[in-house]
Amino acid sequence: MYKYDQYDQAMVDARVADFRDQTRRRLEGKMTDDQFKPLRLKNGLYLQLHAYMLRVAIPYGTLDSRQMRKLAYIARTYDRGYGHFTTRQNIQYNWIKLEDAPDILADLATVEMHAIQTSGESIRNISADQYAGATADEIIDPRPWAEMIRQMTTFMPEFSYLPRKFKIAVIAAEADRAALRWHDCALRIVQNEAGEIGFQVFAGGGMGRTPFIAYKIREFLPTNQILSYLQAILRVWNRNARRDNIHKQRMKILVHELGEDEFRRQVEEEFEHFLARGEDFPQAEYDRIAAYFAPPPFETGLSEEIDRSDPDFALWVDQQVAAHKAPGYAIVNISLKPVGQIPGDISAEQMELVADLAERYSFDELRATHAQNLVLPHVRKQDLHAVWSALHEAGLGEANLDLVTDIIACPGLDYCTLANARSIPVAQKIAERFADADRQKDLGELKIKISGCINACGHHHAGHIGILGVDRKGTENYQLLLGGSGDEETSQAKITGPGFDEAGIVDAVERAVERYREIREPGERFLDTYRRVGMDGFKEAIYG
Repeated sequence: MYKYDQYDQAMVDARVADFRDQTRRRLEGKMTDDQFKPLRLKNGLYLQLHAYMLRVAIPYGTLDSRQMRKLAYIARTYDRGYGHFTTRQNIQYNWIKLEDAPDILADLATVEMHAIQTSGESIRNISADQYAGATADEIIDPRPWAEMIRQMTTFMPEFSYLPRKFKIAVIAAEADRAALRWHDCALRIVQNEAGEIGFQVFAGGGMGRTPFIAYKIREFLPTNQILSYLQAILRVWNRNARRDNIHKQRMKILVHELGEDEFRRQVEEEFEHFLARGEDFPQAEYDRIAAYFAPPPFETGLSEEIDRSDPDFALWVDQQVAAHKAPGYAIVNISLKPVGQIPGDISAEQMELVADLAERYSFDELRATHAQNLVLPHVRKQDLHAVWSALHEAGLGEANLDLVTDIIACPGLDYCTLANARSIPVAQKIAERFADADRQKDLGELKIKISGCINACGHHHAGHIGILGVDRKGTENYQLLLGGSGDEETSQAKITGPGFDEAGIVDAVERAVERYREIREPGERFLDTYRRVGMDGFKEAIYG
């Protein structure tokens, strides 16, 4: 994984010193809250309902054991003993004191971590496939490219004051495990008929008040042109975006209003200016970065056999373990969704346990996923039982990946100042309703995603079943949506009809699920059945 050089470390250390001085001036009353707000947001610090929240970047979801242990230390020292993994492969702390924030950033800097550009009108944390570098279905590891883009876009003067936030994802497989087309800009590494590696480029995606699925604006772009092409996209948006209306400032609005063809034309025109200047791609810098992502020293001659005599272990293997590119190895998915708990939350003790497992069994590497789970990317199959035993004992052994209880949920009205309704209790009640393992297995892949407001931090637009909390005359009301997806067949969920109260939405979800079970054809997932029968196949069952 990538290691800071002297420039990275100096930059982060300087940023910590600046923020320490800014915080001191705010606490001494020498700076108003309005003056301080843009400064703290540039450092990932939000003011929530009860306290400050700090969002820490985990670039492309990759971290090691010392970093995870530092996150555990921060949770125990400065928060209430836990952290919350988000849908952008970050971690949040919800109970931060302002006077402690500079110390937390200084602690993060000691392990090559930061909170830069995790909030505010900036280019946010670059996300990627959590299986990168481990899965056999990728063309190359996309993380060196994600790191190149991270370095290019961090503190880039031209794009330091964007109209709104800007999100980028990079993957290198046909399977989409990163919700690619729900991003402002997304890159898929592909190989053309000549065997050359390049990028498919997508632009204009996003959720929130006005959701749009990104358009493909380039079928193939040579890899050595990607940095210039990204700058061309950002320039077209930065130059033309609405800055007079916060609801119309995202790039998706510009792409929609210009139209796919006109946006593409303007980007290509801007891109030609870069090519005409003859700017060289920094190949030496890419080679330097890529060297950090060389495959670990996998053992050879390992057995492919897994002892499945323990039925609980066998169930976990079937659900949580994915195929690895190296013989004798496996990818382990760690569920942060035990039934009845808060999706994405993890205690300091559990963080330390996962760090120990990564160090001992996974070449000291682990990943955060956009679905609020964790991954040990390189585990020998002969070590799977030991890993499972440790996870099970620590309350992390749930076998529910992509099942009905593997729910994505934002913090909602329990924490967030923007929320209209609570997400966490709804997620907990749905998980408890479907807690039976046999029932979950029978239902198969079924992704539920819950947002507490229109900003869609819980990705409800991309849920097979989505839930959106709204304020209806001072009362929490929940809209039910069906048919969304964030995979390679991206689709936007549609509202079923009138909303429900908190108890009613749980019942409505169960009615929709039971309707699927009644009408599904052999081998169909919930999403497949919905796409076959449409909304009319479910509405009567939901509303009676």
